[in-house]
Amino acid sequence: MAPQIKYTKIFINNEWVDSKSGKTFDTFNPHDGSVIAKVAEGDKADIDSAVAAAKAAFHRNSEWRQMDASQRGSILNKFADLVERDSEYLALLETHNNGMVASFSKTMLSNMVISSLRYLASLADKIQGNTIPLDGELFSYTLKQPVGVCGLILPWNGPIAMFISKVATALAAGCTVVVKPAEQTPLTALALAALLAEAGVPRGVVNVVPGYGETAGAALTLHPDVAKISFTGSVEVGKLIQQAAGRNNLKRVTLELGGKSPLIIMNDADLNIAVPYAANGVFFHQGQICVAASRVYVQSGVYDKFVEAAVQYARKLKVGDPNDVTTDNGPQIDEEQMKRILGYVEKGKKDGAKLMTGGKRVGSKGYYVEPTVFADVQDEMAIAKDEIFGPVQSILKFETLEEVIDRANDTKYGLSAGIFTTSIENALQYSKHVEAGTVWVNTYLMGGPQVPFGGFKESGIGRENGLGAVDAYLEVKTVIMALSKKV
Repeated sequence: MAPQIKYTKIFINNEWVDSKSGKTFDTFNPHDGSVIAKVAEGDKADIDSAVAAAKAAFHRNSEWRQMDASQRGSILNKFADLVERDSEYLALLETHNNGMVASFSKTMLSNMVISSLRYLASLADKIQGNTIPLDGELFSYTLKQPVGVCGLILPWNGPIAMFISKVATALAAGCTVVVKPAEQTPLTALALAALLAEAGVPRGVVNVVPGYGETAGAALTLHPDVAKISFTGSVEVGKLIQQAAGRNNLKRVTLELGGKSPLIIMNDADLNIAVPYAANGVFFHQGQICVAASRVYVQSGVYDKFVEAAVQYARKLKVGDPNDVTTDNGPQIDEEQMKRILGYVEKGKKDGAKLMTGGKRVGSKGYYVEPTVFADVQDEMAIAKDEIFGPVQSILKFETLEEVIDRANDTKYGLSAGIFTTSIENALQYSKHVEAGTVWVNTYLMGGPQVPFGGFKESGIGRENGLGAVDAYLEVKTVIMALSKKV
């Protein structure tokens, strides 16, 4: 059953408004390509209004700035209560607009998102400075203060999770925000904005402007009154944002970008565990995750057994309607992404990789792609180098750990990595030398809000989550006071 679409306008100053141009854009259901709703299309004029509201809400005498830190945490906990109350509706809306399989969207809300939100709420009154001993009759201390108005640009692959991660962290720090959701998936961001208002967030603290990256997103990035940009998305767009962030002022930037994550399967690995984890690592959410284990390096002693088991596992996955609780893989986000994935399948075949299973579109309605496994992949092939962002598993053979570490690091990316082995020596050496922000050992895709997340190299700048999550939204101020005399 399709969810009721409650919010399609722009959210500024806790009010729902039409775009100043009067324009709207269609948002689609990737299951069948149907139009879900027409959403207000924000552009520079709307971003200007949203930033002005956020700037006013950040003034030193505003309700938000005068609020105790513990009260900010209480509002975020109230927000968590409301997300929990509406979790069934939000999960259904995420599935409807994003194609996320219902079994995961429900689990994501009930387990991951709410616990993450409560964790971030708990940080609001834990922000502390330091006292610093200086020579002479001087007393010095530091204050950690919110950076200001933050522009938060969301990806389409995990709209709810990314909204919660970015918005709750910024609010815990005491910032105000303007959110630009992905044009493919604006609906849950708007629904969450309504819940924040219900939770008691003052006017202007949270603003949401749907629109396109080249208009609304660019205007947000270039706006001189925006002090920080947090962006999750592609490397190409991340580079543009970093360049733009220094044009009108020196914005702070957090970038969580792409990945081409290497997963190593050693000869001593338990394949009964490694094969399902490796498959889930790349097929989960139709491969539309930045940490996808899309390069699977298998040691020669177990290579043939692993390939055979990987093929069997992929063939058992059910592709279909994401609302069906028995579905494993739903649709890709849109036709463009589906065609891009199928194009990489053709490149893989042309380059000489062995297509073991999958590689075709499923049906003629919606944007479905079969779980795909390639064997005999070589490092220089496009499917081994480029981020496909789809259900394509590339399996490569290696001989020694030393060799595979160098091959794993031979990429512009460095977001995540993994290894399956029973040797603690292998695990420690790989974890030490692989160039990645997160390393999984005998598991994959596991974690929580307590651990920092981000990448090396072109996979990004900065970290989200963990105790230091709010630091990216804070400035450190040093205060030095002269003491009149010795006592």
